[in-house]
Amino acid sequence: MSLKLITRMMLCASLCVASQTLLAGDTGSVLKNDTLRAKPFSDAAIQGTVQRGENISILSSQNGWLEIKGAKKQGWVRILSVKRNVPATNNQGVLALNSGRAGTGKIVATTGVRGLSSEELKSAQYSAEQIALLATYQTSAEQARQVALGKGLTDVNFADLAKPK
Repeated sequence: MSLKLITRMMLCASLCVASQTLLAGDTGSVLKNDTLRAKPFSDAAIQGTVQRGENISILSSQNGWLEIKGAKKQGWVRILSVKRNVPATNNQGVLALNSGRAGTGKIVATTGVRGLSSEELKSAQYSAEQIALLATYQTSAEQARQVALGKGLTDVNFADLAKPK
């Protein structure tokens, strides 16, 4: 598979995951600790919290928000906080990639797109089949570790940087 095709698939996933049609009755898992809101707005009253890895039911969606129900609570979270139709044992993947967020430091990474023209980017379409194919490329940390060991790679620990003065 060519790098250009993989890049297109990742771009389509990034552009279109948030616009997926969500049906009431879908399930999923929470990708990161998040606040439950009373309404689908960032300044709405807080209903509680959900924890990373928690299994939830999706009740409805509206403008980039999902109404979800956990074991003991119900409320609204941003769509990128939930991975749809995946149990909590495997809650990393395309949505985590799409958010650009790493850890809890609120650092956002961006990725340049090479080899695609502006016309190709403008005409990108959502494809459930390509998203499913992209998910098959996912690997666990342990699988990656085993491949690295098989290739003779070893872990290297770096000392923390000194605090700036």
